[in-house]
Amino acid sequence: MDVNILAGRRVLFVMAVEAEYGAALRARIQPLMTGVGPVEAAVELTALLSQLAARGELPELVVSLGSAGSRVLEQAAVYQVSAVEYRDMDASALGFAKGEMPFSGLPVRIELPLQIPGIPHASIATGGSIVSGRAYDEIAADMVDMETFAVLRACQHFGLPLIGLRGISDGAEDLSHLSDWTQYLHLVDERLAAAIDLLEQELLRGDLLV
Repeated sequence: MDVNILAGRRVLFVMAVEAEYGAALRARIQPLMTGVGPVEAAVELTALLSQLAARGELPELVVSLGSAGSRVLEQAAVYQVSAVEYRDMDASALGFAKGEMPFSGLPVRIELPLQIPGIPHASIATGGSIVSGRAYDEIAADMVDMETFAVLRACQHFGLPLIGLRGISDGAEDLSHLSDWTQYLHLVDERLAAAIDLLEQELLRGDLLV
């Protein structure tokens, strides 16, 4: 797996599964597919970045993209991640704030400073479970996914900037079938591809990366 060259810059795109990788994205990028969930995302991305680092070929930018759930954001619309939380982390019984990783020195919510102009932003909470219905009551973030926080931690380890892009695939109604997740993925694919085009324009301008 090699990084993509976008506007002359080395960019690594990271996705979870083929179902989110439709025709529009296939025409533009070749992503690393990690599999579903924070463990798979952390393992697969860290392994690849270690290999690239050993060859002196680390990317200049990592972009995490795919679908997300939300009951407050527009369904099928694309948002860029403004801040990330780890919703599965709960060491509150030991006196830590819910969401705080003990002894890490990291805040509960980590801001992502790199933003593409023209794309609305939203916060995201990553975890290893599907969120549906009343489960959203426990989540303060605007949207939920299963990989972004893991991708961020791998990027932090290698000193790489991260942009997160997520299309809202579900959340307005309770989930009961796989099709409840997949029904909007063709629209998410097209809109994520449009976001990649905006990213390319910003990279060409030279303002996004130093």
